[in-house]
Amino acid sequence: MPHAYSQAKKAHQHDDEGGVRLQKLLAQAGFGSRRKCEEMITDGRVEVDGELVTTLGTRVDPKRQQVRVDGSRIHINPNHVTLALNKPKKVLSAMEDPKGRYTLRDIVGDKYERIFHMGRLDYDSEGLILMTNDGELSQHVMHPKYEVEKTYVVTLEGKLNGNVCRRLVRTGVQLDDGWIKLDKCVILAARRDQTVVRVTLHSGKNRIVRRIFGSIGYPVTRLVRTQIGPIKLGDLKPGSYRVLSQVEVRSLSKAVGL
Repeated sequence: MPHAYSQAKKAHQHDDEGGVRLQKLLAQAGFGSRRKCEEMITDGRVEVDGELVTTLGTRVDPKRQQVRVDGSRIHINPNHVTLALNKPKKVLSAMEDPKGRYTLRDIVGDKYERIFHMGRLDYDSEGLILMTNDGELSQHVMHPKYEVEKTYVVTLEGKLNGNVCRRLVRTGVQLDDGWIKLDKCVILAARRDQTVVRVTLHSGKNRIVRRIFGSIGYPVTRLVRTQIGPIKLGDLKPGSYRVLSQVEVRSLSKAVGL
């Protein structure tokens, strides 16, 4: 009996060396209670580095190993962070500027290593910008292949009618670099000299929303991006940012095929 106890104790000590128990990691990533996460493992829904894992107590290194649930990668590297930032007007979508203009770095500071913005907004545009130091996530969010859906609230000069909105969705417009359509176009408010619309599209081309409306005679006077994929701007104040939750990062990863 003492011998068996000694072996069990050694095994337990060995099990505690390095890494984090898989079910604990899943719970920390927002998949529910430890018990629920254990069920996910035994049900064959979890992979580590491409290999199916069904053994409870399996330990993983969050900095070096990749974990997937139902085929989708989960973010477990403790050094990775993803931010939602509300960019005000007159802020450059860059980390530095030789001309000395206000940049995203002036908002987030130097708290996060190697953090960078995923996509841009015009100097005079406002709203949601995502930032991360997760290189793989950044590549997928910005890659044209995935064309993450983006939503904007846009103020236009002139009164836009519903027929024009519907035409932009059905047939689109031809710009210098080809045809482009909106996914959605909803008029939020309209008066004789101004219209506010909410538009959604997948294209990440430079100044695309301003170019679309400008091409049909409705210059944009204000543009605010309110959503990127599943991530919403919400009540985040201009010039401030927040860290995305594990659940949000997971939903964003799924939207871009990770």
